[in-house]
Amino acid sequence: MALNLSRRAMLAAPALALAGPVLGQGRTYRNPIVPGFYPDPSIARRGEDYFLVNSSFEYFPGVPLWHSRDLTNWRQIGHCLTRVSQLDLRDTRASDGIYAPTLRVSGGRMYMSTTVNHRGALRNFFVWTDDPFGDWSEPVWIDQGGIDPSLLFAENGEAYWLGNGTRWAPVRGAYQSRVDIRTGQRLTTPKLIWEGSGGAYPEGPRMFRRGGYYYLILAEGGTYEGHMVTIARSRSPEGPFEPCPSNPILTHRSLMNPVRATGHADLFEDHRGAWWAVFLGIRYTREMHFIGRETFLAPVTWRDDWPVVNGGRPIGETMTVEQALPAHPWPEDRRDPFALSRLPPDWVHVRNPIAANYRLEPETATLRLQTRGVTLRDEASPSFVGRRLVRHRSAITVEVDLAQAKPGAIGGLAARMNERHHLAVLATMTSDGPRVSVARHVGDLGDETAPTPVPASSGRVKLILEITPALTRAGWIRPDGSPVWLGQLDTRYLSTEVSEGYTGLVCGPYAVETSAAARSWIGFSGYRDQALD
Repeated sequence: MALNLSRRAMLAAPALALAGPVLGQGRTYRNPIVPGFYPDPSIARRGEDYFLVNSSFEYFPGVPLWHSRDLTNWRQIGHCLTRVSQLDLRDTRASDGIYAPTLRVSGGRMYMSTTVNHRGALRNFFVWTDDPFGDWSEPVWIDQGGIDPSLLFAENGEAYWLGNGTRWAPVRGAYQSRVDIRTGQRLTTPKLIWEGSGGAYPEGPRMFRRGGYYYLILAEGGTYEGHMVTIARSRSPEGPFEPCPSNPILTHRSLMNPVRATGHADLFEDHRGAWWAVFLGIRYTREMHFIGRETFLAPVTWRDDWPVVNGGRPIGETMTVEQALPAHPWPEDRRDPFALSRLPPDWVHVRNPIAANYRLEPETATLRLQTRGVTLRDEASPSFVGRRLVRHRSAITVEVDLAQAKPGAIGGLAARMNERHHLAVLATMTSDGPRVSVARHVGDLGDETAPTPVPASSGRVKLILEITPALTRAGWIRPDGSPVWLGQLDTRYLSTEVSEGYTGLVCGPYAVETSAAARSWIGFSGYRDQALD
């Protein structure tokens, strides 16, 4: 059966559930609420249902979409951008693509606004849906520059478009115009409504109403250690805006905390009247991070009509709150992802995939990838599909079937940060049977270990990646279950501190060929991603 990428995987495959973060009686929960490379969160509510989106950069489908009933247990139900007509990522560089989406609801309709960056060319748009479990519209383009846009539906019935002033404005800050929500036509000239508190790179403007005030949030200080959240308020959505005297309302910039770089927040009210902040953060280990920026949650209280995040205390990985909603965990789906008619929605491709190169065979629980000449080093779309790494210590295994492969065909298991920083364990078919090697790429340097013959039964080889903060090791597994390690790399070389960019490690099956004459279908089965003790 061909792998259908044109509709959201939720419609035919089970949702990914992040189960079990609630530890106590609805009062204690674990941060991050969405682990792994899921940054720039935004939450919108419809009744007692909550929906969350994240940035996705060069990965496809774009804009992960999550559902929750209690704000701490989330299941991924799909993506907002699932069609090439919505998101064309051809030739998109690593860490370009989709930036900072925002969710908003008006009249029962849900809107997702975002920026797409294609080699420095920035375009802003929104899509909408009346059913977040269904498909989303084609893009409605907005003629306003900058990045990180959001919509505000004001009490006066007007729709406002907010963005920052990167690249095109003489002053950076939050810019606003009125738009026709039906057509996207801009009705007014963008105007600067707040420059922020003076921090670098003011971006991510989002506005909401509470009581008699409109509140305007900004992310400042850059998205790493200096990140912070600032806020201002006005009686009118058009200003003038009064800065909060306690800015920043959230930052870890001066703390040696395991959770750092907190920022890019969205504030919202739950259906019981309590307020919350959702924001990105980074879990550091060995003074680096390789998982990426993740989604965190904290309670918000109000003092003199100004928000106070977590009582002014730092954000921890274990949070205890009074206003927590009743726990609503989702059942954990333990089915083999390759035994389904469509891959679960947490599986993604590098840029737009060639759908004909992917095939699921549920009857044998096998994913088949057709080899291509495109490698992980190329700014194109390799035959690769993976999942975000969600923990600091993981053992990832998959069995590769080379029985039908021609000499020169390669099936592998890869950990990808970007084109210049990745590691893969490769099973290559030769005239003498499979051989396994490890390929490492760090910046301009790359090497591959000598191919090792493998006593493979019927051309099957089980590959393994073991990822820890200290080392990433790669090899194959003997029939008795013992690993044979062939290569390793200090994980720091796969971290953001070395590789740069805005993403985290994505791991999964990979197929490539040494020549067109080696073109083959490679089978993958028994995929496992398990926590290491």
